[in-house]
Amino acid sequence: MLNLFFLFSLCTDVAFAEPSKAPTFTLRDINGKQHALEDYKGEVVLLNFWATWCGPCQSEMPHLQKLQDEVGEQGFKVLSISIDESKDISKVKPIIKRNRYTFTVLLDRDTKVVSLYNPDLTLPYNALIDHNGDIIWTKLSYAPGEEVELRNKVLEALELKKSEVEK
Repeated sequence: MLNLFFLFSLCTDVAFAEPSKAPTFTLRDINGKQHALEDYKGEVVLLNFWATWCGPCQSEMPHLQKLQDEVGEQGFKVLSISIDESKDISKVKPIIKRNRYTFTVLLDRDTKVVSLYNPDLTLPYNALIDHNGDIIWTKLSYAPGEEVELRNKVLEALELKKSEVEK
């Protein structure tokens, strides 16, 4: 019983760990335009790492679009980062167009950026960055219903941003 208590207390400590600065990067989008993470300073940003061959990634994407549609004007931005290799990169743009996704889609062809955030390269992987550039939440994988937790985390981050701006 004591071991379970100790294990639980370790888990809760991890959940409430101090935020860390998000590693900076620059990548090109599916249209060739360059984007740097610094371009989004002051906004709440969700980095969503995915690939065309990842089923759970495809299932999560409509929820990301809906979230950006709902709260994008409040200072929230989805940066969807494909880690597809050269042989599959041609599939990225058609998926985005076919599904009418309007969030920014970046290409991490050599997996350098995803390695900074998620060295295991397990997908999908989300990192939520607050308006100060700190990683405040991460999530590995996706299952139906988990978009509710993501939405709550984004709303909390936007509320914190709003309260700090009003000070």
